Amino acid sequence: MERLCLFCNEPINGRIDKKFCSDQCRNAFNNEKNAGTENHIRRINGILRKNRKLLEKLSGRINKKIVPSASFVNNGFNFNYYTSTYTTRKGHVYFFCYEYGYLKLSQEKVMIVKRNDFEQSI
Repeated sequence: MERLCLFCNEPINGRIDKKFCSDQCRNAFNNEKNAGTENHIRRINGILRKNRKLLEKLSGRINKKIVPSASFVNNGFNFNYYTSTYTTRKGHVYFFCYEYGYLKLSQEKVMIVKRNDFEQSI
């Protein structure tokens, strides 16, 4: 029984458990298989990185700072993506993008905070 490559359907020589005729076919097969899922994850990770970078830039590496809401909008911050939330006893909800978080104080102001114990919580 002749074995055929799962990607290009060429005959396979070598070990009996071999599935591909070459490394190129193996890589191409796996890249096609993972393309949809991986691209979606890569896109979301890119948005999260951009959000975190902007929070870091706006905070000036200060642990707590109030900035205008327009700063977020003007720099392309995406409020739909964050890594976690934290609700205080008073009911205020902080949205975090990794160790940087923000709390909407009003339509015009946002408070940015940095979690100091981020490294310890991993």
